Amino acid sequence: MNTPSPQRAHIHISLSDQSLRLLTTGGSLLAEYPVSTALNGAGERDGSGCTPRGKHYIRARIGEGQPLNAVFRGRRPTGEIYTPELAERYPDRDWILTRILWLCGREWQRNRGPGVDTFRRFIYIHGTPDTEPMSIPMSHGCVRMRNRDLLELFERAPAGMHVTIE
Repeated sequence: MNTPSPQRAHIHISLSDQSLRLLTTGGSLLAEYPVSTALNGAGERDGSGCTPRGKHYIRARIGEGQPLNAVFRGRRPTGEIYTPELAERYPDRDWILTRILWLCGREWQRNRGPGVDTFRRFIYIHGTPDTEPMSIPMSHGCVRMRNRDLLELFERAPAGMHVTIE
């Protein structure tokens, strides 16, 4: 199975701490951010609404050059900028904002392959409205971040970067 070669830095996401850490290969902390993972907890099954565990990598980076709070649907910018008024008009949207780091599993039959595939489940690290709480599991499986934090991370996270979720 072809997976990207190791990078000089990697991302570690802690489900128990609801945090994302950007670390050097040697384990030194470069940055740390609060996140919000799945309300349904950890799990890999399709349709579970859970955040998948294990070894992953960033397969695609989406949204470079888009403004802060740009709205995405189907991984494409809609041309909208998130505002409280827009949220009132569309109260049932799961807001995906600013940037998307689309994850792909690296462990066959755990988070890659039939019934458990992180990439086919559309699991991302993405921005969310600033009104949404961090450090509390609230997502539908993705890893939500503050938009300004995501902008900073996006600049430091190339395609192929390793991501561990545990």
